[in-house]
Amino acid sequence: MANKAQLWISGARLRTLPLAFAPVVLGAGAAVGQLGGLSDLVIGSVDPTIDDNVNGWMLLFKALLALIVALALQIGSNYANDYSDGIRGTDDDRVGPMRLTASGLIPPEQVKRAAFICFGIAGFAGLLLTILSAAWWMLLVGVAAVLAAWYYTGGKHPYGYMALGEVFVFIFFGLVATLGTTYTMAGGVSAAAWAGAVAVGLYACAVLMVNNLRDIPTDIEAGKRTLAVLLGDRRSRIAYLALVFLPYPLLIVPILTGYSGALLAIASVVLVMKPVRALVHQRTGQALVPAIKHTSLAALVYAVLLSLGLAL
Repeated sequence: MANKAQLWISGARLRTLPLAFAPVVLGAGAAVGQLGGLSDLVIGSVDPTIDDNVNGWMLLFKALLALIVALALQIGSNYANDYSDGIRGTDDDRVGPMRLTASGLIPPEQVKRAAFICFGIAGFAGLLLTILSAAWWMLLVGVAAVLAAWYYTGGKHPYGYMALGEVFVFIFFGLVATLGTTYTMAGGVSAAAWAGAVAVGLYACAVLMVNNLRDIPTDIEAGKRTLAVLLGDRRSRIAYLALVFLPYPLLIVPILTGYSGALLAIASVVLVMKPVRALVHQRTGQALVPAIKHTSLAALVYAVLLSLGLAL
């Protein structure tokens, strides 16, 4: 039997963490691009509109704080989901990896406490980031993000049970995480940052879609109405294909606004093909688990390559 540390690591669902890295990496790259690019930050800019006094170390520290916020929220959300679904019995007959609460290996209250510890870490890092950026309205965004993480499956009326999971994932793991990072680092957001935020949000929705596609039979039995349950198997697969391919036409926006390096992100499409084949070939249940991991990886690589394209 796994020891407690291994159980907690398993419950953190490390395979979902690329979805926390991706928007922050992309948002940071967009911010650097808005500030003149890496070369201007290192050697100074000849453009009089670019502030040569921008502190590169401070930018890096802000990016690190944004990453801590995103990672803590993601892990906290995973523990919260584990706790809430576990006490409802939703995970009793699940197909995917073992859950802490449903398995009975960790007491529910400990899982709940772990979720709130993570939310506390996210809140502290977010407060520091807000102070450094003097963007006090970001505190409201942070509170909304924590509430969204908890009420995905928590509370009396969890929105994850009302086919709204993808909507909130798009907002918080796409728009908010990406644009929040860019804004706190650069003091504004460009059209390229917006396009990247939408793209990362679509990828995050794709990960949730394939996860819920796998769980359609058990979710129906448990009374959990996800978007995949409402769409059904065939239309969920079509929706997934749209979600993973739409980020590529969006590259037109940064390219047309002067970031030709955004073309780098096209290379990530190679990583999408493996999960796409799994869905096209009608894989179900446990056979879809690798597709979740590969979609998360594709999202991260897309974000890293686009970030480089915007920053160079």
